[in-house]
Amino acid sequence: MSIKVSDFILQRLREWDVDHVFAYAGDGINGLLAAWGRAENKPQFIQARHEEMAAFEAVGYAKFSGKVGVCAATSGPGAIHLLNGLYDAKLDHVPVVALVGQTNRSAMGGSYQQEVDLLSLYKDVASEYCEMVTVPEQLPNVIDRAMRTAYARRTVTAVIVPADVQELDYSPPKHAFKMVPSSLGVADYAPLPAPHEITRAAEVLNAGEKVALLIGQGARGARAEVEQLAGLLGAGVAKALLGKDALSDELPYVTGSIGLLGTRPSYEMMRDCDTLLMIGSSFPYTQFMPELDQARAVQIDIDPFMIGLRYPFEVNLVGDAKETLRALIPQLKRKKHGAWRKKIEKDTARWWEVMRRRAAVDADPINPEYVVHAVDALLPDNVILAADSGSSANWYARHIRMRGAMRGSLSGTLATMGPGVPYVIGAKFAHPDRPAIALVGDGAMQMNGMAELVTAAKYWRNWQDPRLIVAVLNNQDLNQVTWEMRAMEGAPQFLPSQALPDVPYADFARSIGLDGVRVEKPSDVEGAWQRALAADRPFVLDFRTDPAVPPIPPHASLDQIEAAASSIIHGDSDRVGMVRQGIKAKVQEMLPGHRHRDDRPSADSAERGN
Repeated sequence: MSIKVSDFILQRLREWDVDHVFAYAGDGINGLLAAWGRAENKPQFIQARHEEMAAFEAVGYAKFSGKVGVCAATSGPGAIHLLNGLYDAKLDHVPVVALVGQTNRSAMGGSYQQEVDLLSLYKDVASEYCEMVTVPEQLPNVIDRAMRTAYARRTVTAVIVPADVQELDYSPPKHAFKMVPSSLGVADYAPLPAPHEITRAAEVLNAGEKVALLIGQGARGARAEVEQLAGLLGAGVAKALLGKDALSDELPYVTGSIGLLGTRPSYEMMRDCDTLLMIGSSFPYTQFMPELDQARAVQIDIDPFMIGLRYPFEVNLVGDAKETLRALIPQLKRKKHGAWRKKIEKDTARWWEVMRRRAAVDADPINPEYVVHAVDALLPDNVILAADSGSSANWYARHIRMRGAMRGSLSGTLATMGPGVPYVIGAKFAHPDRPAIALVGDGAMQMNGMAELVTAAKYWRNWQDPRLIVAVLNNQDLNQVTWEMRAMEGAPQFLPSQALPDVPYADFARSIGLDGVRVEKPSDVEGAWQRALAADRPFVLDFRTDPAVPPIPPHASLDQIEAAASSIIHGDSDRVGMVRQGIKAKVQEMLPGHRHRDDRPSADSAERGN
């Protein structure tokens, strides 16, 4: 019995173990939609509210499952809408395949309705592989290469299928000239550097006295090896934000996040080290790494395209983090845990105490740092967390301590607004038996989150663990940008661009069958988190937080707070509140017991993620 091209595409996706496709309908993929009906919705069509959200959900699914995320959209506007989510995947090295429709072949080049040159549009975001199917015999090769390339290169690929091609009878490639048969699967492999390169790296690390490690998401599969390495070298470990869940924050030598959203111990460790080992990270901000002539450095990365970036590394090792460390560790000499390691552990313990004190600072009505700090101890050890871009990412980076099997992510490199809620929805399809929490600002919630609550309402009954919590930091301000304007530009808040309307987020959640509560007093914060964590359905926490609590970077000095004061003098609408809160927060780092520091000038980077 013959099948159509659309039937074969879904069949091939099933053979690639694709269980879900995050999508939105349109007549450019009507053939595929009909095939889904014939296939009894396998793989499952997950209906987002918008194609960009479908792409974000595919990214969240891929980030938290390790499998390729697949999204689909119609021709023209649908394909265009996918782009932001696809760029998020590309820049964070996440495997995603986009399946998009196109106008009929007979209409191409005729300025037809919804005709967009998709091959040109997608040539950057899907630069590793983007192909249009024009005859059935191109399949299965095109699907196989899209999937295999996404897995192997950890990137975005795209398959464009004109509407009329979807309706053609499928015929496989023949054993003939200019036919390209194909096969399924990606073989597991773990590339290793040459032995003499590993020996060179060991010599550099053995010579160091003050060793610092910087790890990213590429080190996630090498947790045991990183712990063993840190023990041998007497090193501290800083984490790029995409690698926040790569190592437990309960380890006393883990200094936490690095960069603009990072911790003071990470900043000082990089400032003072004489040797640096970077593993599985493309952390971009050189100003938060050692001075260029300060430290001898080694990098380990699986991608040769990303090797040698950011710092003048003496040895560059291209290989899988786990296998490379296994080969490296036997050549390392154990160092005594002397003053260097003891200082790192003391500074890290001090930092967590500073975070506790900063969270306890009074605010009007609620300190956003307290909102996130309060949930830290309540989090289940298997929770999945997503932070949106903005000030919520600061509090996620600084107040959440990863432990157990906890996972977390955010839009690290693109730093786009709005992926927090769709990320955790994608995560729930990857792990329906685990709780998930999104920390989002009210700007991101209004941009994307509210509509995607409808998606959660549509599907939550299919999840074994129904808990999906959206915590909204509702300060009626685009707070991160406001802080950047004040501290980096010395400019006052510009209300027409920054002020947001107050929206009853919890009421909206309840109106569509979910649950939620508005929290306006600090005394109610912990109880609200406990109620959400015990809920039998998705839950929205609408926290009324103070916009005057600034996301002070780890290297902030009183000079930077004085720049904010200048903005008040120039007529900032927030009066003295921002500066008052900034000084109170900074004081927590200056309490007795903290040594004098040489505060460097603040960085000029204003990115929200890393």
